[in-house]
Amino acid sequence: MKKKTKFNDTEAELGLFFELEKGNFKSIPGLKKEKERIKKIFKNNFYSEKKIINIRLLNRDVEKIKAIAIKEGIPYQVLIRSVIHKYAENNI
Repeated sequence: MKKKTKFNDTEAELGLFFELEKGNFKSIPGLKKEKERIKKIFKNNFYSEKKIINIRLLNRDVEKIKAIAIKEGIPYQVLIRSVIHKYAENNI
């Protein structure tokens, strides 16, 4: 008999909930260290101070950048910011 929850869970969420209750999930080695590493990356990339600028680019350059971003699976603004950051850090 399926246990009812007070939330409107999807089938996948319910499946995970029941597996968790059964004890079928195990902690991975170094989980705490990995969580801290991910938090640091997130903080450095999303919560650091940012300055808004305006820049004029050629249409063809923007279209090429958008195509590359689609292949990479990221928004084109993120790609542009990443390239500028790598250049500023002498990584390209």
